[in-house]
Amino acid sequence: MTVQDTRVRPFDEAALAEAAALILAGQPVAVPTETVYGLAADATDGEAVARIYAAKGRPSFNPLIVHVPDLAAAAALGEFDGPARELAERHWPGPLTLVVPLRAGAPVASLVTAGLPTVALRVPAHPAMQALLMATATPLAAPSANRSGRISPTRAEHVLASLAGRIPLILDAGPTERGLESTIVAVGGGLRLLRPGPIDIPGAVPAGAGAIEAPGMLGSHYAPTRPVRLHAGERRAGEWLIGFGAVGGDDNLSPSGNLEEAAANLFAALHRADAQPVRGIAVAAVPDHGLGQAINDRLRRAAADRE
Repeated sequence: MTVQDTRVRPFDEAALAEAAALILAGQPVAVPTETVYGLAADATDGEAVARIYAAKGRPSFNPLIVHVPDLAAAAALGEFDGPARELAERHWPGPLTLVVPLRAGAPVASLVTAGLPTVALRVPAHPAMQALLMATATPLAAPSANRSGRISPTRAEHVLASLAGRIPLILDAGPTERGLESTIVAVGGGLRLLRPGPIDIPGAVPAGAGAIEAPGMLGSHYAPTRPVRLHAGERRAGEWLIGFGAVGGDDNLSPSGNLEEAAANLFAALHRADAQPVRGIAVAAVPDHGLGQAINDRLRRAAADRE
């Protein structure tokens, strides 16, 4: 891919106009959502989508989430039955991605769906992403704005550290609110939880191991460059310890044991740990209930053997 200067601009009207012009010219742009920073490109332009894969070094069998401004725009791309529409009306805009059948004739590049008969759709709540959707008037494919498999970015500086020289522009609107990627649910023949996240969907059955149907399903994902040890009660020689609650350490996801605070801090803490001159990263145990299930999902993939 062509090496280029990567500029970081505070999010304002002028920066938005430049970002929209780049996207309409087929280039990817990093933009914040309420979950993590995304790398957005025109989902209807196969060459633009290919530039996302090239910038991230992402395997082409891994589909992308398509962001749209509202349910009506989503329904133009995917088929929404009763349960899917009910979930969308209840949780959109917000951090829920729905995997539904791709509508016949939908103008989505085949690379977005990785050749699958389904499409992953989300209506984001963040004003920057919503403004970009309105300014471009096109659906935007937008995986996390980082090298494939690495720690997701929750700040503009995380994006720059990962993708400098690989994309032209980063819109900086400060740290993201949620800090974890969206919940992903496949709808059809019941509800299947493909990826836990900020929103709990009662009745969604966790998907077992199998074909990749949505982002974030690779066994090794969200990974620092150093090995990660989980359920740590203390630091071992050569480790950086990320604590939780009463387990202190070099960093702490939430000294008070608040899971929402821990989720918001998770990826930033992993970025800080990965920048240290250490041999490994240890992470204290996080309760595996509620939002803790999503946090532990990301930590297990960060600690998994590299694929």
